[in-house]
Amino acid sequence: MSRVLSLLLVPPVHRAVQQRYRAYRRAGTPAFTAGLTTLMVAIGWLLLRFESPSWQKVQAGQSYWFPHISPHRPRPADTLRYLLQGFWLLVTHSGPAPMGRSYFAGWHRLQLRYANWLQSLPQRLQGAGMEEQTVQRLNRMNHRVRRVLFIIAGLLAGLLALLCISQPFELPAQFIFVLLLWCIAMVVRRIPGRLPSLMLIVLSLTVSCRYLWWRYTSTLNWDDPLSLTCGLLLLAAETYAWVVLVLGYFQTVWPLNRQPVPMPVDSSTWPTVDLMVPTYNEDLGVVKPTIYAALGIDWPKDKINIYILDDGNRPEFKAFAAEVGVKYIARPTHEHAKAGNINHALKHASGDFVAIFDCDHVPTRSFLQLTMGWFFKDKKLAMLQTPHHFFSPDPFERNLGRFRQTPNEGTLFYGLVQDGNDMWDATFFCGSCAILRRTALDEIGGIAVETVTEDAHTSLRLHRLGHTSAYIRIPQAAGLATESLSAHIGQRIRWARGMVQIFRLDNPLLGKGLKFAQRLCYANAMLHFLSGIPRLIFLTAPLAFLLMHAYIIFAPALAIALYVLPHMIHASLTNSRIQGKYRHSFWSEIYETVLAWYIARPTTVALFNPHKGKFNVTAKGGLVTQEHVDWVITRPYLLLVILNLAGLGFGVWRFFYGPADEMMTVVISLIWVIYNMTILGGAVAVAVEARQVRQSHRVEIAMPAAVARADGHLFPCTLRDYSDGGVGIEMRVPDQLQEHDQIALLLKRGQQEFSFPCVVTRSMAARWGSAWSNSRPANISTLFNAPLLGRIPGHCGKTDSRKTGRWTACGTY
Repeated sequence: MSRVLSLLLVPPVHRAVQQRYRAYRRAGTPAFTAGLTTLMVAIGWLLLRFESPSWQKVQAGQSYWFPHISPHRPRPADTLRYLLQGFWLLVTHSGPAPMGRSYFAGWHRLQLRYANWLQSLPQRLQGAGMEEQTVQRLNRMNHRVRRVLFIIAGLLAGLLALLCISQPFELPAQFIFVLLLWCIAMVVRRIPGRLPSLMLIVLSLTVSCRYLWWRYTSTLNWDDPLSLTCGLLLLAAETYAWVVLVLGYFQTVWPLNRQPVPMPVDSSTWPTVDLMVPTYNEDLGVVKPTIYAALGIDWPKDKINIYILDDGNRPEFKAFAAEVGVKYIARPTHEHAKAGNINHALKHASGDFVAIFDCDHVPTRSFLQLTMGWFFKDKKLAMLQTPHHFFSPDPFERNLGRFRQTPNEGTLFYGLVQDGNDMWDATFFCGSCAILRRTALDEIGGIAVETVTEDAHTSLRLHRLGHTSAYIRIPQAAGLATESLSAHIGQRIRWARGMVQIFRLDNPLLGKGLKFAQRLCYANAMLHFLSGIPRLIFLTAPLAFLLMHAYIIFAPALAIALYVLPHMIHASLTNSRIQGKYRHSFWSEIYETVLAWYIARPTTVALFNPHKGKFNVTAKGGLVTQEHVDWVITRPYLLLVILNLAGLGFGVWRFFYGPADEMMTVVISLIWVIYNMTILGGAVAVAVEARQVRQSHRVEIAMPAAVARADGHLFPCTLRDYSDGGVGIEMRVPDQLQEHDQIALLLKRGQQEFSFPCVVTRSMAARWGSAWSNSRPANISTLFNAPLLGRIPGHCGKTDSRKTGRWTACGTY
């Protein structure tokens, strides 16, 4: 590479570049990062004249203005960090000026006053109670007056929005406009409450709609067929993303956060519940914990019937059902998969309500006590859903080492989206951890069988008939996540195909029975699974310019920056405010990128042939004996990485040898390619399957207990983890146990005491691992399943979720 540069550059410049590159490498910078940073410095030197006095002043204060960025050992994203920190310094930075820098003293005083004003703003607004007072005034208004007020406000807002969206600006005016909106957003995002979130949504929609208007009216090259084709494809993908963005804002704008309703004191009025656990090909070891936990549910024993619905017709399941005293149903035929299995069981059950759990979802004792109260309060309530919670890591968490560190893929849906749906009476039935009113279920003919996502289709039918739904955001069961990336993708393919099938066969935008808000919530859920092709377009769009010289956005580079960046920044700020603790933007990109290739084809096929495709059962409880790369899964993403690498190479060549007026466009395309390669790198990394050799997953808990040695000595201890194979014990006094010691684990629940024989299998200072002496005790689930969900030590506090009503899906299990 050095020889090539020596031919391209004059000797002084070549020496300077070489010296800088070698200095970075001596500091321990990887070769790619050192080369990229050297290139960016060279570009900056060409465009910004770093040798000028103004830049020399900035460089002299580099350690003060950018303390988190090392000039000697750069990182790949330092260019972006410099840009973001620069913007941040202009608006919000405060602090004492460095010694001898009186030049900036006045500016620092102004910044300090502004920062103090920003910091005090939330407290002042909270103290004034503006949001509460506004809501109270609206509630006191006459219904008709409030409706007329909303209509007038909507018309005025619509006219103002139309003006803001469609008014053409010169580039300086556009810069001032987006800078003003950005400053407002940076102030508003500091204010707590939901009304500021609404304002952020308004700002984001204003900028995004203005961007889309500009794209449709000013950025298509009608004179070049190739540029026009590529540009229209990108514009279609952007339009899809904009529609999903708007519907997503609507869906999550005001989460309901429904709380449980107490049950009547007289338990004789409580209804009969049929608790059904469908199974097909899962091991008995996967199903047993669920059945044991169901037997421990806090409900009158004469008012609950537990069923194993065995679609595999296995004798050992029938024998197990007889052993523990639950009912066993196996059907002679197996049409319609899980939906058909449940519908067959409904013919043999007569309870007032039906609770459904997947065979790996272990319910808590409080499930019925927490959910049934709403059915007494709302006689039209047909279905109540609780979250799906997993105590094992999914492939993303396990393969990337992010378990308990970032929200998992399902946290956004069960933490925010379902709660938002509940506001609009559009909660989706998710196939498990839910309870349905039997009369409403019979009214629609049982579980829907026309699509492979029978759960969502069932809730759609219930809503069409005017029944209501509810969602309580308190986990009441914990299950197994998919063990491999291929199984995870297969599950998502089924979901994607099924939702598009519903869109074609029972379109929520058409037909009778649904409210407008319900139609939008269902439409957004179905459109979400059509993201495969748009995502692939975004991953390859810059290559159209770099490899084929097609202008996908036919506009000056500065105009692209002034329209694209505000659109992306405002969407990111708003989603961060709304989704912050449920979904991180970077990981969201990786989740959707991994699925994009695999859901693109089945969703497209389902659009044109909705009856094609069959139900596939998601494998649970499997093992990954050796770390390996799933080359079959990662093949399409390796191809995309190679294509983007080619685009990167061509882009660098065009930067040095292409037309001068295309230089900034090339730079923007290169930044886009580097971003895409970062996301694709994460997608490829997910395909490296980490080992998973546990037959039963370990769950972290914190439960007081005692240990009895064979010699009769008792020692207090704390249980730190639990699995079907044994428990982890922590004792205050070390060296009290030895490996292979026979002990009794003493636990207490209320006034009941339990003793479980164990054998010590390993010793680690004050912690010991032990295994059950014989097999897993049958009644152990009644002790552990509530702590698994209600108490989350070390991660979400030690609070009983049944008392607080607080979302606890932080990846604790």
